[in-house]
Amino acid sequence: MREIEAVFREEHGRLLAALVRRFGDLDLAEEVASEAVEAALVHWPADGVPPNPGGWLMTTARRKAVDRLRRDQAYAAKLAVLQVDADRAAGAPPPDLPGELPDERLQLFFTCAHPALAPEDRAALTLRCLAGLSTPEVARAFLVPTATMAKRIVRAKQKIREARIPFRVPGPDELPDRLPGVLQVLNAIFTEGYAAQRDDLAAEAIRLTRILRRLLPAQREVTGLLALMLLTHARREARAGGLLLHEQDRGRWDRSMIEEGLTLVPAALTGGPAGPFGVQAAIAALHDEAADVATTDWPQVVALYDVLLALTPSPVVALNRAAAVAMRDGPAAGLALLDELAGEPRLRGYHPLHAARADLLARLGRAGEAAAAYREAIALAGTEAEQALLRRRLDSLNSGP
Repeated sequence: MREIEAVFREEHGRLLAALVRRFGDLDLAEEVASEAVEAALVHWPADGVPPNPGGWLMTTARRKAVDRLRRDQAYAAKLAVLQVDADRAAGAPPPDLPGELPDERLQLFFTCAHPALAPEDRAALTLRCLAGLSTPEVARAFLVPTATMAKRIVRAKQKIREARIPFRVPGPDELPDRLPGVLQVLNAIFTEGYAAQRDDLAAEAIRLTRILRRLLPAQREVTGLLALMLLTHARREARAGGLLLHEQDRGRWDRSMIEEGLTLVPAALTGGPAGPFGVQAAIAALHDEAADVATTDWPQVVALYDVLLALTPSPVVALNRAAAVAMRDGPAAGLALLDELAGEPRLRGYHPLHAARADLLARLGRAGEAAAAYREAIALAGTEAEQALLRRRLDSLNSGP
């Protein structure tokens, strides 16, 4: 069963993207993709996983889509109209565009970044439908309740239907305007994969970002995002020992990945004003270059967070800055900043805030308050891996020196 689940994770995004391109309807693609997976769950345990599981799923899904269209002539007519609109808007290009966007998921990422959709709806739709994240995972990535995120996804689909937005690959002149939304989505996929310790998800985000950089080498924020991903993912093996940098065995960090990331940072920061991903990559580089937490250039880290906060005012950026201030000026200074952020509505259910407070309270010797903060963080943590790490830190606190 684990092998089958791994195949589904690997093939879901590719299958859905191909079906959307083929039939031009997201709801139909989702439905027949789900039916194909259900069929696989019936046949594969008995017959074994086929040599080409992606091809099996695609063939099954296409047959089910054709059957659906044959049964529902009104639905088929609607799709025909959508296809005419798509062909007219795209100038009826050939179905494959070699040398432009070679991965179907990237093509759909850019398609769902259509300016007719609200920015938050674009990202929600792409993450849920094309990146394969669950609605709770998407909600966690954007710090909103699951019900709110579900409404966004439904709203985005409804807008596509009502505005008859064609599922087509945007032209080269449209790519720059849609790029920020695509980068946001790729970063959210990576962040969710890293937080949940799902290497497959994080690695897929890196792979797609590499493709994007090859296609758009002059876009410095693409380079910055790739550098940030590499410098962060290099620590994945050490995260089992702790969420915080000072808890990790740096000997387990992937030095080759760090070196690759470090070579990208200068290109992301030069040639004009730095973008948010370039600045984040520079912060990650300072961490990865240091021998340990004590030798990290914390004044420079705080200065970079000041720049990032000016570029993208965000409670999460402010939280990370507060943690850096705690390393520069001491835990009391950092805790004061975190307490100011505690009233921020978007952070109330954000477990890293409570985990950071717990760590600083423990460093100040306020064990009872630290334990309470750890328990709150555990209750809010979205993954079993995060909960396990926080429980270990709470147990260590309770056991004393």
